[in-house]
Amino acid sequence: MSKKKPPKKAPTSSSSPMSIDLLEQITRLMKENDLNTLEVRDGQKRILLKRGAEYVSAPVQSYAPPATSGASTSVGTSASKESSTPAPADDANLVAIKSPMVGTFYASPSPDAKAFVTVGSTVNDESDVCIIEAMKVFNNIKAETSGVIAKILVNNGQTVEFGQKLFLVKPA
Repeated sequence: MSKKKPPKKAPTSSSSPMSIDLLEQITRLMKENDLNTLEVRDGQKRILLKRGAEYVSAPVQSYAPPATSGASTSVGTSASKESSTPAPADDANLVAIKSPMVGTFYASPSPDAKAFVTVGSTVNDESDVCIIEAMKVFNNIKAETSGVIAKILVNNGQTVEFGQKLFLVKPA
């Protein structure tokens, strides 16, 4: 008579944001309740889960983040600068391209490639303007507007928040 062993659980790592079991439960609940996006915070740990065809279709690319010189950009700092500094009047007629998610902003498809766009680049609805890495998934971000890039508001490798302005575009 042989005993059937229970299936092995995936190992959980202290460096992971949350346990694999918890993530599996959350994704099951998201599916059962037809939720597309869910953000969970546990003290300093935070995870943003997105599901659905629009999130799955983003190409995954191999990319090594640029080396930093020890200086890091605080998400809180960038948000407070944005809210405390009034926008110049000449920005009033510009259209903002905003971040659709929390993640790390990359201006080019790889460290040695040229940037998707620079100031003066012409874009249309389908133009890729940057990549945002969220949970090791690299998401190409489209301009979703037509015009000319007037300002780039974030630096390569900078952490960005949902809804944060990335670019300002002069409409065509």
